[in-house]
Amino acid sequence: MPIDFNLTAEQKALQRSAREFARSVLVQVAPATRYLATPEQRFLATRPMFEQAIRAGFLRRLIPAPFGGGGSGVLDMAVVAEEFHAVDVNVSLTLFANLLGLMPLFLAGTPDQHARYLAPFLQTSGAPLAALANSEPGGSANFAAPAPGEGVRTRAVLEGEEWVISGAKQWVSAATGWDGSGADLLCVVCRTDPEAPPERAISVLLVPKPERGLIHDGSADSMGHRAHLTPRFRLDRVRVPRDSVVGGVGAGKALVEASFSGTAALVGIMSVGVMRAAFDFALDFARSERRGGTEPIIRHQAVGYALGEAKTAIEAARYLAWKACHAVDTNAAGALELSLHSKIFGSETAVRVITELMKVVGVDSYDHRLPLAGLLQDALALPLFDGGNMGVRRRQLHEILLGGGYDPLTASASA
Repeated sequence: MPIDFNLTAEQKALQRSAREFARSVLVQVAPATRYLATPEQRFLATRPMFEQAIRAGFLRRLIPAPFGGGGSGVLDMAVVAEEFHAVDVNVSLTLFANLLGLMPLFLAGTPDQHARYLAPFLQTSGAPLAALANSEPGGSANFAAPAPGEGVRTRAVLEGEEWVISGAKQWVSAATGWDGSGADLLCVVCRTDPEAPPERAISVLLVPKPERGLIHDGSADSMGHRAHLTPRFRLDRVRVPRDSVVGGVGAGKALVEASFSGTAALVGIMSVGVMRAAFDFALDFARSERRGGTEPIIRHQAVGYALGEAKTAIEAARYLAWKACHAVDTNAAGALELSLHSKIFGSETAVRVITELMKVVGVDSYDHRLPLAGLLQDALALPLFDGGNMGVRRRQLHEILLGGGYDPLTASASA
């Protein structure tokens, strides 16, 4: 059977609807948030656009079919992520952070937990938020480290029939919700046994918006993703029922790692979306601008070559991400390796490509009246979040390469 890089008819329809939605609705995010002073104000201003995405069925469409949604896998998510990120990274990231927040439930939740917690996310109304609360102050690259390392410092102690959770988290998308009182559902990564080895020390607890005990300590005023909320918050003796554990007590390390494995490929395709926006602007600029000369600058070889190299990088990053997503969807042997390649290559290529396209446009690209400066600011986050390329993703790749049975052809043979 020949290699086929074509989307299915259903995926092409999804792509068209996502593109139309982004160009008609998400295009409103920048003017609605540009002059607002605080991260919370900017995030709250995106709520109408996020609600429209919910009404349009995008969250429900991306939730896997076995859990009541219409999604058939990570490749479907990638199709939407590229179209959304090509117009706005903020609402797009809030939407996809929801899917990450629900991932522990998808991977290890019980039927009862699915029934209790997934219902709001399957509706086509409201503005539900879910978050995977993993990152902590001081960094979480070594989240599973045993003593004398700190690893996860948020603790959950069983008191009777309740877990009591205390600790601090940060860089968790939309975790404090629209009003600062908490997302509709937090999957909180906790240390439940301080004496156990990493494989048994950590658990994931389901925390619906608590009545008390969640304290919002402010939000990152980030360089890019200016209208996406990444708060700092504390859990002060937040109580949840004993059966709120996902996947079993002590199963958190493997569950967190599994939750972040497929998202790596999605960061690769988000990178494509941001590069695509930069390329489209630079191409139009080069076709129309003479910069004091007699002909459009695209006729100059240096400009043409720079645009050609940027387009080559975009195509390469897209098909690597598609390959990785397909490998995740089919549970192929090389899926994790391909996802890591996609994340590392796509994110770092986006920073390089947008920087080169700014050279095509010249010093005017440094002014926020043009989009390239903002796109570069958004791109700079891509190598850093969802498991930083240096602290997490390259280390995961290194561990794969160190494996005694590693076969370099496994990833290329994944189908």
